[in-house]
Amino acid sequence: MQVTELAVPDAYVFTPTTFPDDRGLFCTPFQAAALREATGHGLRVEQTNHSVSRRGVIRGIHFADTPPGQAKYVYCPRGALLDVVVDVRVGSPTFGQWDAVRLDAESYRAVYISEGIGHGFVALTDDTAMNYLCSTGYNPSAERGINPQDEALGLPWPAERDPVLSEKDTAAPTLAEAAEAGILPDYKDCVARYEELRAEADVTSWA
Repeated sequence: MQVTELAVPDAYVFTPTTFPDDRGLFCTPFQAAALREATGHGLRVEQTNHSVSRRGVIRGIHFADTPPGQAKYVYCPRGALLDVVVDVRVGSPTFGQWDAVRLDAESYRAVYISEGIGHGFVALTDDTAMNYLCSTGYNPSAERGINPQDEALGLPWPAERDPVLSEKDTAAPTLAEAAEAGILPDYKDCVARYEELRAEADVTSWA
């Protein structure tokens, strides 16, 4: 498993080894040991999500109130998508910056998004599936979002066709509006959450 930290700190790309043969292919998109080595803690999965999107659909940019926040480990088992992470943590050295990774059913590359980081993607093919491993269950009152078409962010959505967004994402505030409204995660709170998770992992390892 190859691991790389993205330009947005606390977000990582995991590239597994694939084993194709005359029967098909085998790989392990999620490996707990690799995640622990990268982040210093594990991922307690409270919910798994699965979405299917046609080409041009944009989902995001989403995040959750932190603490506790919601970490996500995502990969694409069918089709292809451009996965985007945005640093929406107020006070972060990389606040407002983003990075993007192609996820597809050839590489089975995955992305881990720590609590407090914004996440979204655009489907590059019809019938694109996304699998999510989530650290917390769905909590509507804590769900937040910023507009994926925020011109100030300049996210790298393909320009060849009109994007398809939900009403909720279309109506979401820009990053600046969300900051002014006080709904963005605080970087110090996020870092404290990461340290809490590492401390819990240390206690578990000695138990």
